[in-house]
Order: sequence, then structure tokens, then C-alpha cells
Amino acid sequence: MANWFSNLELLSQIYWLTAIIGSLVFSVVMIMAFTGGDADDIDGDVEAGFQFISFKNLVGFFTIFGWSGIACIDSGLSTPATILVSVICGLLMMVIMAALFFFISKLSDSGTLNYKNALDAVGEVYLTIGEDRSKMGKVSVSVQGSMRELDALTDSLTPLKTGTIIKVVDVTSNGILIVDQTRKPIEPSKAQTELLSNNTQKKISN
Repeated sequence: MANWFSNLELLSQIYWLTAIIGSLVFSVVMIMAFTGGDADDIDGDVEAGFQFISFKNLVGFFTIFGWSGIACIDSGLSTPATILVSVICGLLMMVIMAALFFFISKLSDSGTLNYKNALDAVGEVYLTIGEDRSKMGKVSVSVQGSMRELDALTDSLTPLKTGTIIKVVDVTSNGILIVDQTRKPIEPSKAQTELLSNNTQKKISN
């Protein structure tokens, strides 16, 4: 093994070292990333959305850079052509990895409930809420496109009983909704309005 490596040209040695080391690190990073490890912590806590330059992407770059360079050398390409092709392949790998982790993070975020999104939502009391935050209850509200039953308190001086229409006015730091009985009138549906209008007209005609 040592004799084989020492007989290689300098450029081939560089590409082989880059490919082998990059592949080992790449394997570890990907395993950690998809098994809930701490690989993301290597990139820091910067929330930049689509991140082109990150530790994971650079590992991917050097891995593909090494293997594509080896393939070019085996194909008999010149040194400038080998470097050019390997750099382009490495950059393409960075773009692919950046896009992959970007969409994975979006899917993860979409499934995470952000209680702040419940602010100003109108819902209904599911379990009675005690007055002046004396007893926690539950409300049914639509958050992030789906109905959820969430813990709630109220500053109202009277309890909010089951079925009361409420509005979310605040959210505590630990995700408890602060609600109040809504003063917004419930508008009748279009069908109910038309039925009421028809009945009125019939009574007038009679």
C-alpha cells in the first residue's frame, strides 16, 4: 500500500488523500446529520436560510473534488483539465448538499408548532378555564393550518365555560395561551342568510 502510494505522482497523491479523508469525514457527518447527532453544531447557530458555505458542504466539496480528480487522471486528462473538472464537480456537490439540508430544515420547521402563530386566533373553549388564571383549561384553535387543543388561561373575572368563543390575546414563554371571550359577533353563513331572507319575504307576501 505504501509502495503504491509513493509511486504515484504528486497530483495523484493529493487527490487520493483528499478523496479518502473527505470520504471518511463525509460519512461521519452524514450519519450524524440523519440520526439526530450534533453535526449541525459545527456550522454554528447562524440562521442564514440557504447556506452555500458550511462545514458539511465543504466536506462534500473536497470528497467529490478528490474522487472526480482521480477519475480525470485515470481518463488521461491534462492537469489543468483535471483541476477544472474536479473543482466544478466539487462546487456542484456543494449546491446539491446546500439544497438538500435547506429543504430538510424547511420540512422540520413546518412540523414544529410555533405557539406565537396562535396570536389573534379565534377558537372555542374545550375544557372550562378558571377566572383570573385560577385554573388552566383547554381551547380548540386553528394553528398552522390544523385544529389543535392547547392549554389556556384567562385574565377574565368570570370563568370561560366549554363552548365559549374566545380569542388568543397572548402566549406565555412556556407555550400557554392567554385567551379572552371574543367580542366579535359570529356572522351567519351565506345559506342561513338566504334562508332567513326567503322566510321574511314569504311572511310579507302572506
